[in-house]
Amino acid sequence: MTSFGDLLGPQPTLLTGDDDAESDLLNGAEPAAVAAGHPTASIAWAYLAEKALDQAGIATGTPKPDPDAGVTSADVTRVIEAYAYARTGYHRGLDQLRRHGWKGFGPVPWSHEQNQGFLRCVGALARAAAAIGEENEYLRCLDLLNDSDPNAVTELGL
Repeated sequence: MTSFGDLLGPQPTLLTGDDDAESDLLNGAEPAAVAAGHPTASIAWAYLAEKALDQAGIATGTPKPDPDAGVTSADVTRVIEAYAYARTGYHRGLDQLRRHGWKGFGPVPWSHEQNQGFLRCVGALARAAAAIGEENEYLRCLDLLNDSDPNAVTELGL
């Protein structure tokens, strides 16, 4: 039985993470330097994306996109930076998931700390997509998070 109670479903995918990148970030290293030194570490891209969203004033818990409420021109550059960082980390995470046997579906538990870099990138991508009114991408990200682990949406404030 998988951790989500599905007898026939795939086992949860547990990433190994990048201990050096995680340690550097926890010790206060600049996320851009960590991403440059460890470009496959989704967690570094998550830090960069979340920082850019925070600087743009896009708080955790961004509601469903409102097409009439776009971001200001002063913030749009930061939102697009966040979008790019998040998409990079998302794709790096997909590469890692596939190397760990993930077939494009199945649990990716939030409770496994090394999965959180990937899941945080998906959450940041959802927030950035919502900020620019890209509702389809926002909804795809929410679906992926819910499919990966329903707790991730709550943990990420989405």
